[in-house]
Amino acid sequence: MEFRTSPTAFTQWEGDTLAVGVLQGDPAGWLPLLSARFSLDLPALLEKRRFKSKPGDCLALHLPAHTPSLLVLVGLGEAGSLDGAALRSAAAASAKAAAAAGGALGLALPSEGLDPAAAATAIAEAVRLSLYKDQRFKSEAEPQPLPESVTLLGLPEAAGAGLSAVAATCAGVELARELVAAPPNAVTPQALADTAASIATDFGLELKVLERDDCEALGMGAYLGVAQGSDLPPKFIHLTYRPAGGSSRRLVLIGKGLTFDSGGYNLKTAGSQIEMMKYDMGGSAAVLGAARAIAELKPADVEVHVIVAACENMISGNAIHPGDILTASNGKTIEINNTDAEGRLTLADALVYACNLEPDAVVDLATLTGACVIALGEEIAGLWSVSDTLAAALVDAGQQGGELFWRMPLHAAYKQGLKSPVADLKNTGPRPGGSITAALFLKDFVTPDLPWAHLDIAGTVWSDKGRGLDPAGATGFGVRTLVNWVCLGGPA
Repeated sequence: MEFRTSPTAFTQWEGDTLAVGVLQGDPAGWLPLLSARFSLDLPALLEKRRFKSKPGDCLALHLPAHTPSLLVLVGLGEAGSLDGAALRSAAAASAKAAAAAGGALGLALPSEGLDPAAAATAIAEAVRLSLYKDQRFKSEAEPQPLPESVTLLGLPEAAGAGLSAVAATCAGVELARELVAAPPNAVTPQALADTAASIATDFGLELKVLERDDCEALGMGAYLGVAQGSDLPPKFIHLTYRPAGGSSRRLVLIGKGLTFDSGGYNLKTAGSQIEMMKYDMGGSAAVLGAARAIAELKPADVEVHVIVAACENMISGNAIHPGDILTASNGKTIEINNTDAEGRLTLADALVYACNLEPDAVVDLATLTGACVIALGEEIAGLWSVSDTLAAALVDAGQQGGELFWRMPLHAAYKQGLKSPVADLKNTGPRPGGSITAALFLKDFVTPDLPWAHLDIAGTVWSDKGRGLDPAGATGFGVRTLVNWVCLGGPA
């Protein structure tokens, strides 16, 4: 699918399909122009079809005697509420309605008050990602017609300068979606390592995979404690992008890599979505997807390290028990009071390893707590950080990519809930504020004063029904935020 911008007015578009965004009240007067072009009384027709120009309204009109032969109208709501999110939703709805026609699609969405280049990127990403369909595990794939080209009408050609990055970013999101959506017998710790190897080979990155013995030598008792219950060996993945001209910044991205989480001896029970715990590696999918995009985009002056402590959390005669004490690679001892709070244990050793790289900033992503889902729902991820500057940069990068974050407190008093009578700390605190105590647990494994942020994406990594540009299933959440933060030179 090829994207371009064009100052051509939608009244002059001669392609196969024309999709037009309509604001409530039609303040720009677009409906009379469309009525004249297609010899229609559109206001009367829209009233008959109960099209109110509300967000989510979509109407496809087949006009075989005209060119374009398909007209798609998409509601945008009130003019004052038009923003990047509204553009993305409208572009996604337009693309889905127009996809079956194939051919050339002209897309006209009002973007007054928005940066033209940012608007173009938002629209193009929404079109491509909304048409993604994963059919890898079906015996018979369904036909999937796509537009051959998409022209963003009414935007200056200069606004299309950033469109060259859309393909790389979307490819990263699609990789993350495929990793998360795949079953746990397909995406294993070895499969994640193989994915990292493919990225390294295709784009010239450096790859180091630490085996169990290597991790033992580094004292990674927390990570290996989780991994010891599975027959599948753990894989500690370290993928590195170095720009050709050297760099003045070093960033580390860490993704939680539990390819399946049974809960261990604190077994997940009926109603706990144990069958969905294939997506507990959503953080690793996000950082690998971001690595794939970053490697293709080749940002200058920034070195990026991607780390995944991949393993399974299973039950066996070798699995950790509730009550066990593990020692992390920084010497901290951890009493296990819940084997289903395993992700923070793998992240603990990953954070210590990352800090030893002496980076300028560290960001970890994890499907860490159900408590975050209760607090923020399925469209907003939680963000904890010791750095105001880093937190602001990540929120801004997320907004640019259509991903929402809400900064949560690192309330020091809640650390009391992690006190253990027999070890340095427990791996879980009390039920209230569970996402906060999880972040406070991780903070114990980060070098003091190092800019660090923890992103809990438990609610956003999967959508049962689909939303906006995300189809039902894996969303690839986090990739666009990371790519924007790294490639746009956001401060640490």
